[in-house]
Amino acid sequence: MRRLRPGTARPRRVARFPLSALISLASLALLATGCAGVEGLQSEGRARDVDAPLVLWPHYSPAPPGRDENPAALVPVPHVPRIPSGSMADANPLAVLNADIVAQGGKPPAPKAVRRPELHDLTGDGKPDLLMAVNLTPRNSELRVYSVRGAVVTRVLVLRGVLASVELAAGHLAIREPTKDPRYVSVTDYLWDGDSMSLWNLTLDDARTSQTPQAGGGSP
Repeated sequence: MRRLRPGTARPRRVARFPLSALISLASLALLATGCAGVEGLQSEGRARDVDAPLVLWPHYSPAPPGRDENPAALVPVPHVPRIPSGSMADANPLAVLNADIVAQGGKPPAPKAVRRPELHDLTGDGKPDLLMAVNLTPRNSELRVYSVRGAVVTRVLVLRGVLASVELAAGHLAIREPTKDPRYVSVTDYLWDGDSMSLWNLTLDDARTSQTPQAGGGSP
């Protein structure tokens, strides 16, 4: 071993790293600086200012809808026979529709304005419910859905609007209506919650999106 003379400084050892280790350290340095490229960080411009919505009359809240204002209110249809089987397949569709409309003070629609009745299980009890649609004008229509609750024919949903499409999927009843923007349609989604046809979702959809295939072979 080489001996040093008194008063002589000890030489420093120089650490040596493999080339691969140096490359790895350089990569970590780039990551630490935000993955900067060869040209360095580049500004994407000033972030857009986002203003919170101004809520007018924040302490006001409307009363819940009344029975006549709630489209999903359960309304027994008067003057139609009871159905012990619990299946709307055993009811006369036109008789149910006419009795319901007359009970609301209206007149039975012309037969040519009534679309073909549809039977589908929307309440999940394994028995078909009745869907009826009436063309009020060349543009506006009305949809009414009936079920049997305790042997009594009961209206569970009534909707009026521009029914561009009525779709069924996995127990959901989706109503598609056009908007002022021809690129989009509004979709109102209803689902039976065990007690009523509750509003599940409100969305906008691409007007060019293909419609849900109809299990019954056509639109209601």
